[in-house]
Amino acid sequence: MAASIKIETVVSPKELIRLDFADGSKHFVALMRREGKATGQGVLSGATVTEYGMHDIQPGIAAEPRGYLVFTLPEGDMAYVKWVVRGVFVTGADGKPRLLDNGVWEVVGSTGKLKGLQGAGTLHIKRVSSPNDRKFILEGELISATE
Repeated sequence: MAASIKIETVVSPKELIRLDFADGSKHFVALMRREGKATGQGVLSGATVTEYGMHDIQPGIAAEPRGYLVFTLPEGDMAYVKWVVRGVFVTGADGKPRLLDNGVWEVVGSTGKLKGLQGAGTLHIKRVSSPNDRKFILEGELISATE
């Protein structure tokens, strides 16, 4: 039986490799490793989270971030979640560009007591107070191998 989940994690940068296009476009590609803690409902709540992401950004035009989130439970069991987002810039109430980050996620691997975990859902990425931190919000369904 599938269990509905909602997991949130605020991840902070630990490692960054960045390519800035020198053509005046402000286009950049960032390879990131960020870490945080999962909160919410479901078997992944309480896990540490590591993001391995590639963010292809054209400010004011489009964004195509994608990558993996690795959820590690306190006992060491892991779930590997692949995600992809399409970022669309819209005009905000203040007339400035506002980024809407919406995408999908799916479980692509797991270890230990999470072995055989399946699931998928929607993903939203939001800015938080710290300029380089991001909140990942995952909603969807998980099915454990024991079900």
